[in-house]
Amino acid sequence: MSPRPLNVGLVGGGKGAFIVHPHQKAIHFDGTRRVVAGALFPDPKIALEEAANWPYPIKGYGSYTEMIEANASLPAAEKLDYLLIVTPNFVHFDPAMKALKAGIPVFCEKPLTVTLEEAAQIVQTVREKKIPFGVAHTYLGHWTSRFSRYLVRAGLLGEIRWVDSYYLQGWLATKLEDTGQQQASWRVDPKKAGGSGCGGDIGTHALMQLRYVTGLEVTDVSANLEIFVKGRPIDDHFTAYCHLSNGGRALVRASQISVGHLNDLGIEVCGTQGTLQWRQEDPEAITIKLMGQPDRVYYRGAVSPGDGFVPADAPADLMGEPTIPPGHPEAFHDAFARLHRCFEADVRKYQAGQAFACDGSKYANVEDGWMGMAFLKTCIESSNNKGAWTALPAKI
Repeated sequence: MSPRPLNVGLVGGGKGAFIVHPHQKAIHFDGTRRVVAGALFPDPKIALEEAANWPYPIKGYGSYTEMIEANASLPAAEKLDYLLIVTPNFVHFDPAMKALKAGIPVFCEKPLTVTLEEAAQIVQTVREKKIPFGVAHTYLGHWTSRFSRYLVRAGLLGEIRWVDSYYLQGWLATKLEDTGQQQASWRVDPKKAGGSGCGGDIGTHALMQLRYVTGLEVTDVSANLEIFVKGRPIDDHFTAYCHLSNGGRALVRASQISVGHLNDLGIEVCGTQGTLQWRQEDPEAITIKLMGQPDRVYYRGAVSPGDGFVPADAPADLMGEPTIPPGHPEAFHDAFARLHRCFEADVRKYQAGQAFACDGSKYANVEDGWMGMAFLKTCIESSNNKGAWTALPAKI
């Protein structure tokens, strides 16, 4: 008999919020998870109205505190199995801590918090409670990101010398926040977004892609956080030149004022033997460039181990993971679904009293979230000192 679907509660997501919708679609992808409850807005009255008008029936709560506290008295089959936090950045910390202390696993949008101190508290609580915690770095969910990780970490490009990891957008090239546009308004407010606007919103994605694919850490940065649209209090353009833990170099860059760019996240990894290129706007393909050879383009689901580049003993679970044949494109929602699918596996192990990894190989974990905050804090410090080389703090 199949296990019952996991029950998921939402924190945030009402009044036209965007990111909740790819998440909730992904949650329902496999029939093994379902959204059953939500505290969808800060105003209790609106929160209940939004829940009543949700596309399918869910239990509405006036606040996330009420939802978490009510969970303790629910029958076992109705309890929340994990909480999904899809609020602006400044409302990540409190619901995450309350859920963790109540023994509820958490999947949280990035960046983890607005301060490094808050991030450290969450890490400590996760470790004390020994509970699953995931950070929603969407693009790790693409199968091609995982294949890239395997190729680079297997040493097939040789020693990594240079990485260019970037995320370019143009939607904030004008002062959109002055029109009352909800998604723009909170992202340019340091009280809600934190000390870095563009860096926190999308620069953290570029950093995570670098770390996930290469396995390398940023040790020092020379950063420049810039404001191109007059009147903004925090950056809309973000550049960090980085020293890597293996002695290599990297550029982590992000922009929200680059007209014509939509969601242009990509990575180029250059090693002593070859180069890997990947862009999430063309997420089904990876290009490999080797010296003296034609370019190789690998598509999700159409990789043949033992072809002269990909080893014959490539991991069977990786090769067998794609769920639809090549040429039927996976995309954004599929990436979210892969993250939730992997998080579900750890939640079920946690509930069964079994060992679970949360090791960052399938989705970003709480330490990855802390590292994103450490990177942002260091970049802000460097930028405030005219790009002076500044070391990241030691890993927590």
